[in-house]
Amino acid sequence: MKICILTIGTRGDVQPYIALGLGLKAAGHEVTISTLNEFKSLVHQYGLFHDSLRGDFLKVAQSTIGEKGGNQLKRIRQYIEMAKDTLVDEWASAQKAEVLIYSPAAIGGYHIAEKLEIPTFAAFPAPLYSPTREFPNPFLPFRDLGPFNKLSHQLFAKLGPAMYRGPIDQFRKDVLALPPAKGENRLRGKPIIKLYAYSEVVVPKPADWDESTVVTGYWFLDAPANWQPVPELVKFLQEGSPPVYIGFGSMFIGDGKQKTEIAVEALRLAGQRGILATGWGGLTADHTSKDVFVLDSVPHDWLFPKVAAIVHHGGAGTTGAALRAGKPQIICPFVGDQFFWGQRMADLGVSPSPIPQTKLTAERLADAIKYAVSDTNIRQRALSLGETVRAENGIERAVNFLLSNVH
Repeated sequence: MKICILTIGTRGDVQPYIALGLGLKAAGHEVTISTLNEFKSLVHQYGLFHDSLRGDFLKVAQSTIGEKGGNQLKRIRQYIEMAKDTLVDEWASAQKAEVLIYSPAAIGGYHIAEKLEIPTFAAFPAPLYSPTREFPNPFLPFRDLGPFNKLSHQLFAKLGPAMYRGPIDQFRKDVLALPPAKGENRLRGKPIIKLYAYSEVVVPKPADWDESTVVTGYWFLDAPANWQPVPELVKFLQEGSPPVYIGFGSMFIGDGKQKTEIAVEALRLAGQRGILATGWGGLTADHTSKDVFVLDSVPHDWLFPKVAAIVHHGGAGTTGAALRAGKPQIICPFVGDQFFWGQRMADLGVSPSPIPQTKLTAERLADAIKYAVSDTNIRQRALSLGETVRAENGIERAVNFLLSNVH
């Protein structure tokens, strides 16, 4: 079968879908990942087909870091304008497919599925699109809203695509010849099937979810077989105690220099060696020290088992990779579901309480690092949960489910 996977966003929004695509390819199917052109080489590196989606979403986000007021409104207008081209490209790619899998961040997925009438599945690394009474929508900064938990999910489902409602309705009218959408939770009279790429031991499946929501386990994308670390990194790891990893992934922040100073000072106060991953601007590379190694990025599956603890932003993928490695975590969330994952890790006992970026200081981070690397209980819980997560095969379960429900 020809399978199209639509996804859009940062690297963390692309990697799990490449992993799923590899599982589907191994099962004998032709897989195309339709995403931003920035990830073309990454998709090809893993032997999958790539269709480009127009839209400089990442560049706009980077170029407007720290802007407020009118500039923020200007960025929103840019996103809306870019979405018109993105929708057209999603449609062109999906028409070649016999099965469609989409991230809700790819805003055309549901609407294209409605038009094509082919087997369709929504997929995401966090439980954002299945209302439940058991917890609020993870994108909202609340731990528990009691009787309003389910309402928060319904509110998110309406507000999430609201910014793009104009171009979506125009796309439905001009390209798909469909009337305006009344919602995105049902398709051809049935609930849209949703796959969530995380472990049930991390977020147990709520009792009020029906069979249209499936939790498969994590979709890990391992480093290519021919990948090799730079010799300097190998030497650094060999010459001392296991370091603490600090990296904030693809987060766009305007105070990378200050964050780097906080990270380096926290390592000094905690008496730990460290590895700083600069990512896409979260930290800077202008620090040099015999006890701190600075790099751009490195495959998590290779590095994380070799470190003492992992400090990160709380993205779903990095959280899962740290769990898989069996290491204590320290989560410093910026936005959205990062707060949700930070609290989940604390509740599971594999992380101290999350430190929001707005409250991040060298002293707070140092205290958290000391606790994570020295407390026997947190280290043992991380090891135990790591064994459980490694024993799961989320990709295999997802592939089996998808193929058994294509009809």
